[in-house]
Amino acid sequence: MSNQSPSTLEQDLPDSYHPFYYGYLFLLAAWLPVLGNAALVLLLLLLSGLISGSEVAFFSLNHKDYEDFEKEDSPAARRILNLARQPRTLLATILIANNFINIAIVLVSDRLVNQLLPPEVFAKWGKALQARLQFVSLSVEELAHVFNFIITVIGVTFLLVLFGEVAPKIYAAMNRRKFALGMSAPLLVLMKVFSPLSKLLVNGTNLVEKRLAKIQGNNGLHTKREDIDQAIDLTLKESKSAKTEKNKDISQEMKILKRITTFSEVPVRRIMRSRMDIVAIEYNTPYPEVLNIIRESGYSRLPVYEEDLDNIRGLLYAKDLIDHLNESDFNWRTLIRETIFEPETKKINDMLQVFKKKHLHMAIIVDEYGGTAGLITLEDILEEIVGEIRDEFDKEEKSDFQKINDSTFIFDGKTQLHEFFKKFDIDEETFDDKAEEVDTLAGLILEIAGDFPKEKQTIRYKDTPYSFTILKMDKRRIEKVRVKILSDRENEKKHTKPPREKS
Repeated sequence: MSNQSPSTLEQDLPDSYHPFYYGYLFLLAAWLPVLGNAALVLLLLLLSGLISGSEVAFFSLNHKDYEDFEKEDSPAARRILNLARQPRTLLATILIANNFINIAIVLVSDRLVNQLLPPEVFAKWGKALQARLQFVSLSVEELAHVFNFIITVIGVTFLLVLFGEVAPKIYAAMNRRKFALGMSAPLLVLMKVFSPLSKLLVNGTNLVEKRLAKIQGNNGLHTKREDIDQAIDLTLKESKSAKTEKNKDISQEMKILKRITTFSEVPVRRIMRSRMDIVAIEYNTPYPEVLNIIRESGYSRLPVYEEDLDNIRGLLYAKDLIDHLNESDFNWRTLIRETIFEPETKKINDMLQVFKKKHLHMAIIVDEYGGTAGLITLEDILEEIVGEIRDEFDKEEKSDFQKINDSTFIFDGKTQLHEFFKKFDIDEETFDDKAEEVDTLAGLILEIAGDFPKEKQTIRYKDTPYSFTILKMDKRRIEKVRVKILSDRENEKKHTKPPREKS
């Protein structure tokens, strides 16, 4: 082994090499921490971009993408399908990981700024600013910290927004499937690593969501319902413009969806059978007559009242009389079942829940004074969704309107207003607030006229394309109305006052 001294080694090197060699080592030692921190910031920015892009990629995958992944059946595709089954946990994991990375970027960037710009530089700037602007309340050290903070915040924010958010999310949106496949494995690992934190976050958000839902009521639901209504209306217009058998089916389906979206807003008084149309049995009616009423009406359940309809005793089920059909005299009152009474303002979705909970099919509706206003059945509620449901007894029922031609119809005044609206696909807002407090076509006409109309008087509301001509009056009751749908040309004419009755 050579025992050369350092002086001997130095003599073997050229004289011009000595300063460069030692200067290089000095610079490398001085800048190594700076380069390490800069490389760490770049690595963290890359990770932040991948995590942020994953959020866009995964949550922009559509139904077709998932169908393709199921057909592909590769390990990456299976991982994506597994992540898609727990979207809230996935989102929580992405947010937690991204926040940890961003915090790390801030800490490392602050250290990097201090290495590139030593505290003496900030102190010098602070001293110059203090001298120029004469800040008395802030010391040089405090101004130095302000400069440090501003430069770090501006620099880190710019890097995070551009390279950690905007650029990766744009790329992920354009290549969502490729990005999702590539990030499926890292996200599964992160989901396991951050499992305790993500569960805590998901449970916390669920709790906050429930509290907000209680505070805000159905405001969020109304917003969504408006969006759904607009989508349904758009689909209905498109299906009407292209008159094919397929579009007719779509139109019918959209009408059902439209009714479902307004289900929670309709009070039972809109669809109930009014007091005048109730078929009921008086409590003291003889048994043979009771059987005749049941046969003629065709109803399986009938209300039983004593003296008048405001005193309902209960319901009589036709099936309960089967074992007593051959008896000439039977105390049928022992078979009366209890019924439920509900206010006319109750919404039909709530009424449906009552029927479901109590296993009932009929309820008596009472007005604000406690008197019988009508009755409602489970069938009435279902018809509000799917339309008319007919059975062997309904076939013989007389329609409440007569068609004269494609634009002219004759209606009974007692026609339920919601049925009239359904017939012509009329939105209740067409008549503003005139339709809010009435239940029948006659009630709507009275609201529009503001007084009792006269026979042969024609009434219109503003510029709506409907005219109502009174055909028959029974004292102060409107019995028959001719409804005409005005053409666009007729509707463009200036609206005039209803003609006075000729003397």
